[in-house]
Amino acid sequence: MLLPAAVAEGVRIGTIILAFRRWEQPRVKAGGTQLTSAGIVRFDRVSEVGDLNSLTDGDAAAAGYPDADALRHQLAPKRTASRSPRAGKGGEHVYRISLSWVGEDPRVQLRAQVPDADDLARLRAAVARLDAGRRTGPWTSPILEWIRDNPGVISTELAALLGREVAPMKADIRRLKALGLTESLRVGYRLSPRGVAYLESLV
Repeated sequence: MLLPAAVAEGVRIGTIILAFRRWEQPRVKAGGTQLTSAGIVRFDRVSEVGDLNSLTDGDAAAAGYPDADALRHQLAPKRTASRSPRAGKGGEHVYRISLSWVGEDPRVQLRAQVPDADDLARLRAAVARLDAGRRTGPWTSPILEWIRDNPGVISTELAALLGREVAPMKADIRRLKALGLTESLRVGYRLSPRGVAYLESLV
């Protein structure tokens, strides 16, 4: 379940506390969490909506919609060219998900932390595991060095220069981001202070 940035921010400031999705079966569980652009969001409760007409303007406002009609329109089953109803994107059932904000993205604080000797040893081990998991050999240092030397370069250009496909390369950068080594910019990426310290330790 992906939460758009505007919705995640609404959860963070408390203006959005509900989400509605059309699924075959629930894709999130009560008590689960998700890391979003606005921090960590928890799924407090998941329940099925039996009748779209039961949705109120209050439900709509809590999910970021202007009124119940707009929400019902978004959740209504789509129709094929033959005008026969079919399930909307995701499935035949509509679910109400209660949301709450847990806290900031822990990676934000991690990125700013310059590792000490012990932390650096653990970081090197974690990066080594990423390299070891790739049959083509080590891949982390080339990406980190290129981002260091070319911050803010659009991902398609970065992928072309590295001879990589965009989607797998982005997935690799997310792995490095999870270790606090990179930061996403409005366009492209840059190394975090933690990432700079890590690369300098390899020299």
